Amino acid sequence: MDSLIEKAKERIKKAERLVAFTGAGISVASGIPPFRGPSGLWSKYDPSILDIDFFFSNPSKSWKYIKQIFYEYLLKDVKPNPAHIAIAKLACPVITQNIDNLHQAAGSKDVIEFHGTAQTLVCMDCSKRFNRDRVDLSADIPRCDCGGILKPDFVFFGEQIPKDALEKSFMLAQICDVMLVVGTTGQIMPASQIPFLAKNNGAFIIEINPDPSNYTGEITDIFLQYKAEEVLPKLVEGV
Repeated sequence: MDSLIEKAKERIKKAERLVAFTGAGISVASGIPPFRGPSGLWSKYDPSILDIDFFFSNPSKSWKYIKQIFYEYLLKDVKPNPAHIAIAKLACPVITQNIDNLHQAAGSKDVIEFHGTAQTLVCMDCSKRFNRDRVDLSADIPRCDCGGILKPDFVFFGEQIPKDALEKSFMLAQICDVMLVVGTTGQIMPASQIPFLAKNNGAFIIEINPDPSNYTGEITDIFLQYKAEEVLPKLVEGV
């Protein structure tokens, strides 16, 4: 495995347009469990609580669970782990499926949040955005100055991917020559297509996952079967 790490390091060193593509697995060491799997969030909660139609028809109940899950549990006082910090040292664009803001907290400057962010809330009436720290989350239904209902600024089931995030992610996949795929199983559309698009455009795929993913036997050129926080600091040494 050490020889594979060295080969991956050489590829990263020689890359002219390196892009990182990250999923829930990179944030597990920060204390954020994945959504899927035996210990995932959806083994404890019904995913329909994040359905956009449910949100509009039951905003009070939806917000009750949103506060429990995201603002009182998952994202409370979380900090970047060595994997986020290592990617920040690479100073490459990051396409993340995560909504936790940990890449930015680690120092990454060019982060495309494919599924949005929990850091801000958006008004369903006037589209004004607020930092979550400036919103009274103790209210039954947080509201905008205009009276409109606020919603976490991440993608709910039934919503479209933000246009800017979609277009920039696909553009980066088309022009990168090396893509670092970290902590994602490749199950969630349309995000799962990004590494395939990169591969189809000639990119070299380096995958870091503790278990094989949908990419491993299909498009991955180097598979490093490690936890992200264990191997990424080694990959950036001397790069």
